[in-house]
Amino acid sequence: MGGLTVAENVAPVAWSFGDNPEQADRLLGLVLDGTKTATSSALSEYDGDDAPLPREGDLSIVVDGAGHPKALIRTTDVAVVPFGEVSDDFAAAEGEGDRSLEAWRTDHTEFFTRVLGLVTVPEDFMVVTERFELLYPR
Repeated sequence: MGGLTVAENVAPVAWSFGDNPEQADRLLGLVLDGTKTATSSALSEYDGDDAPLPREGDLSIVVDGAGHPKALIRTTDVAVVPFGEVSDDFAAAEGEGDRSLEAWRTDHTEFFTRVLGLVTVPEDFMVVTERFELLYPR
């Protein structure tokens, strides 16, 4: 009988959705009610060892806007795609707004320009798309 592997012995990372407490709480609510099963981020936010790309099977603790743990999710799929190639299906899985690709593009253009200081988001801007499943609470 063996012990735990290193991966099984390390606590999952904890993070929140969005960039402010209100957004974190709103998006967490969508995860908890089953509407939000995907998220996306700019590839430029990852820099190797300090911030590795998510991988299938990764566990994450999602915290609310006050930093309290509220959910455990497991990454089920990761892809890096140009902004202009994000699919209707993925936009719907993000669960925000009316769940359309048009709304996703509008919301994420606003988010990426505000957070990253971009003037615009070009069609070839690389986006990390991540799908996940809610493990806790069920």
